[in-house]
Amino acid sequence: MFTPALEEVKKRFPDAEIDALVMFKGVEDIYKRLPHFSKVMYFNFLGEGVFKSIRFIMKLSRSYEYSVNVYPANRKEYNIIQFFLGARFRAGVRYLRKDTKNLGFLNTSRITENDKLHNVEENILQMEKLLGFTAEGKPPLCFPLSAVDISVADTFIEKYDLQNASPVIGFHPGCATMKNHIMRRWEPEKFAALGKKMIEEQNATILLFGGPEELELKKQIHNEINSAQCILTELDNLGQSAALIERCNVFVTNDSSLMHVASAMQRKTVAIIGPTNLAYIHPWQTDYKIVSLNLECAPCFFYSPKPLSCSRTDLQYKCIKLLDVDLVYRAVCEYLIKTDVPA
Repeated sequence: MFTPALEEVKKRFPDAEIDALVMFKGVEDIYKRLPHFSKVMYFNFLGEGVFKSIRFIMKLSRSYEYSVNVYPANRKEYNIIQFFLGARFRAGVRYLRKDTKNLGFLNTSRITENDKLHNVEENILQMEKLLGFTAEGKPPLCFPLSAVDISVADTFIEKYDLQNASPVIGFHPGCATMKNHIMRRWEPEKFAALGKKMIEEQNATILLFGGPEELELKKQIHNEINSAQCILTELDNLGQSAALIERCNVFVTNDSSLMHVASAMQRKTVAIIGPTNLAYIHPWQTDYKIVSLNLECAPCFFYSPKPLSCSRTDLQYKCIKLLDVDLVYRAVCEYLIKTDVPA
């Protein structure tokens, strides 16, 4: 969700050398595809520990005039890393929650967090203030597909004879698990029930997406649906998943990274959202529907190092646990009147 801001920067400063420092392989996979970066550096901060991390950062110190902590980054570790990088101008966000505790004051160019803005908009605002320009629009998310990605998707479509299958509906039943975010997931039993209903009543083909760490989750749903029209996707990387997501008529997903990949692929997206602030993360620049109970306590998740928790006394995580299959089914069916899939 930083790519629209990146596009705006490169448009105005085409000769700028822009490097990215990332700590997740999935981000590296996306960023290495982009023409905007001179260099993409991956370092496993979580696995290497404090001393090796500091040593790595100090080798880069004083190499940059400007640096930016991509929103959201409300942790002291990110601000310390940016400070040690030594750029004269350091962009960040003045967070509404726990900003001082997380050393936000180490950044020199700051915008104030706005709970009504999308992550994309916050990132554009950061770059506007840092570099002194005004964006002319709100570009879509950028995720270029390689020839290999497209070829893998073509082979998959041919293998399962999906050329004439309609509708093809993608499911992503997973999401991040750090900081108790696993509680944002709609239950796998409900994904299975939705899949059965889509197959029986709409003659749909269901494609189950997710990373290697979500394989058992996908297998559970696949086994419960128990139909030849439900297919596990086991692909090598995020780009191949994106190329296959682009072939889906509709993508049904939790609040997850693949929700944003579907947005980048311009897919019709049905997003199942519980505790998260919808303004932050709704699918960007694509046709989407949000399925949510809109409880009086929602949203309760805002950007902070604090793990996700629920304060309800009647039913913990009621926003997800009482969200029923028929609500999601109706949202998907509204898209089946007219579908479009790239050739």
